Amino acid sequence: MTEHQTLSSFLESWAGQDDLRRAVAATTQSLAESCCAIAEIIALGSLAGSLSASRGENVDGDTQLELDMRANEIILDELVDAPVAYLASEELELPVPINQGAPLYVAIDPLDGSSNIDTNVSVGTIFSVMPMKCDKGDAETDCFLQKGIHQVAAGYVIYGPQTAMVLTLGEGTHVFTLNPDTGEFCLTIPHVKVPEETHEFAINASNFRRWDGHIKAYIDDCMEGAEGPHAKNYNMRWIASLVAECHRIMMRGGIFLYPGDRRPAYQTGRLRLAYECNPIAFLVEQAGGAASTGYERVLEVDPTDIHQRAPLIFGSRREVELVNHYYKEVHPLQERSQLFGSRGLFHTG
Repeated sequence: MTEHQTLSSFLESWAGQDDLRRAVAATTQSLAESCCAIAEIIALGSLAGSLSASRGENVDGDTQLELDMRANEIILDELVDAPVAYLASEELELPVPINQGAPLYVAIDPLDGSSNIDTNVSVGTIFSVMPMKCDKGDAETDCFLQKGIHQVAAGYVIYGPQTAMVLTLGEGTHVFTLNPDTGEFCLTIPHVKVPEETHEFAINASNFRRWDGHIKAYIDDCMEGAEGPHAKNYNMRWIASLVAECHRIMMRGGIFLYPGDRRPAYQTGRLRLAYECNPIAFLVEQAGGAASTGYERVLEVDPTDIHQRAPLIFGSRREVELVNHYYKEVHPLQERSQLFGSRGLFHTG
């Protein structure tokens, strides 16, 4: 068996004697250890209890499942000994103070895609690590209101046929696979690269009637295939698990779209900026891809709330640039692509 560098060795080599890097490395290692514990619970499935039982609602009104809360508790417990001042979580209304005076804060989605747990579909944990600084005031919540460009680390762990951590420290994106025999993540794909071109898109087409004209026109033109303006045939994918969608794109390219739509709660997007959009955008950009809201780079969005939602379009760079072009050239109230008149995803003519 080929010998692979462990995550702990990788982090130690990267950090050297730099104080901030050492703090980032220690925090990343703590997150990795918590994800190992979460992976064990997920692997047990129903043997670990009713993981899909409802435990209430989070601040956005989403149902909190047993597994969501157990994952949140595991991560919080593991970070107690890490150089982290505060933890913000999808499952908590306000940040939790951990170690006052520590140099970092962490934002997490403890268990992305948890509604899929009973169907044995891949789910994941997403995390963002930022330096502790308060540019907008003294309140602890204000420390989280930094643009994504200030992240010092980001990653996700996917719990699937293999458990893997995809990590960036701002110097490329790397894939570490969990060795179940040793309980350690090992480097298996250094400097993963998202292909520039793609023939796959991922979007929830059931929301078609609610999309603005930008997205309708882009999808219409994709559906025209090789005879359409994109001059190529596409495949459509949709797993309803952000981590699983991102991992597929990391491995073979593609584009993921979750735009804002006409539903009252989702006009500014569905996914959360701090602990979903920003870390995914950082990872994808460091792998050579792109991430956009349609109007601007995700990492340049100026946040106003910890649980702020945002549109998210990411993946193969040239395809994301193509979608950005639709946002510039197509009126949001336009119902069909100008190039194909009345024809669309569910219309022919």
